[in-house]
Amino acid sequence: MSRLVALAALLIFPGVAVAGGTVVLDRIAAKRPAALVVSSADIGPDGHIAARNSAYGQNRSLSLGWPAVVGARAWAVILEDPDAPGATPFVHWLVWNIPAGVTRLSEGALPPGAVQGRNGHSEVGYWGPHPPSGVHRYHIEVFALDAPLALRAGADRDALADALRGHVIAKGEILGLVAAPHG
Repeated sequence: MSRLVALAALLIFPGVAVAGGTVVLDRIAAKRPAALVVSSADIGPDGHIAARNSAYGQNRSLSLGWPAVVGARAWAVILEDPDAPGATPFVHWLVWNIPAGVTRLSEGALPPGAVQGRNGHSEVGYWGPHPPSGVHRYHIEVFALDAPLALRAGADRDALADALRGHVIAKGEILGLVAAPHG
């Protein structure tokens, strides 16, 4: 996990635990130093993800937006929770081969051609944030790719990370928070 992101989380969101493994964004180098600015209407000004996007709510995938990148031929998105128990972050969503001309995902929808991977519940598709207790940080990572990935639907996080290597031309993330409803 990026030390800068961890420090920002502690300064902006006091009381949030910083633990868990390294998110994919921090493991994959980009060919260019360009950083994407990722946005979501489903993350409030306080940094919290809307309840409807959590597994406690309607479990609808987040709306996301990012700028176009010259040379991008496809996009990938990863949503993971490094605060979950375990040696690696818990995977909530893996999506790749989002068409090059797409720079916005609507809530609960994917464009034709996008492929989804297996989340931490061994199901293909989105599984909304669901911290068992406390407040968890959710990294929503977007990768601009120089080519679509030759990766089968249902692949896991490690397979996607391996496929991303050498194809990322820009990357960025937005951080969201979810608190367990029972504290």
